Amino acid sequence: MEEMQMSEELFRLLDGSRMVSKQGDAMMLLTVTEDHWPHVAMISAGEILALDRQQLRLALWPGTTTTGNMIRTGKATLAAFIGGRAHYVRLLLDQLPELPDAEYPRARFTATVAASRTDTAKYADILTGVTIRLKNPAEVLKRWEKTHKELLR
Repeated sequence: MEEMQMSEELFRLLDGSRMVSKQGDAMMLLTVTEDHWPHVAMISAGEILALDRQQLRLALWPGTTTTGNMIRTGKATLAAFIGGRAHYVRLLLDQLPELPDAEYPRARFTATVAASRTDTAKYADILTGVTIRLKNPAEVLKRWEKTHKELLR
């Protein structure tokens, strides 16, 4: 069943708190290219921030295929695998203005949950989704903290 808000479990992952414990968490961000092919990118917990269960902010590298697709279509789907469940969230996007004083320039978006679905498999347990290991955790966590602050502006 689809809902108009993300699950509480996904919200807690994306709420911007306890980032040290979330540094290995990554999700898939799906968009559609100009020639109508699905495009998949990874997004980390430091590049997305849930304001509540219906509103998010995203900070992406400018000039990427994903960023271009999001600007063009105003849509994306977030796929996250946590707690033994798959979470699929359709997002309606609006680009936010650039921050001229941003330490880490990003294409920033506000997102509204258009539909959200949580899925499990009756015949199997989902053990993990995308897990990453940061090469320089102190540097990246500092950048994520600043990115989240800039997403709130």
